[in-house]
Amino acid sequence: QVQLAESGGGLVQPGGSLRLSCAASGFTLDYYAIGWFRQAPGKEREGVSCISTNDGSTYYIDSMKGRFTISRVNAKNTVYLQMNSLKPEDTAVYYCAAASSCTSWPYDYDYWGQGTQVTVSS
Repeated sequence: QVQLAESGGGLVQPGGSLRLSCAASGFTLDYYAIGWFRQAPGKEREGVSCISTNDGSTYYIDSMKGRFTISRVNAKNTVYLQMNSLKPEDTAVYYCAAASSCTSWPYDYDYWGQGTQVTVSS
């Protein structure tokens, strides 16, 4: 059974850090681009970052550049999102998803995890 499972979310103070993990089972992440999306209450799901499958290129939306880092460890079949200098506006449910190539359009992604809550608050 194909599954993606996120972990690592939680409550953190502004300026703090979290590392999210996206672990795959039932398929090999090597062959997929993996994107991270987030959805805050009352807002649409937005793409945050993506790492491609072929050359490992990474993509970030402007508000994440310099704060977030996406990486993959194929031997662990896992993709990570390191989030630093977190702000209250980063509060959302974070999802990872798999697609044939990096895109910011959620409908292009074939597999999704269940999400992990990130709350940034003092």
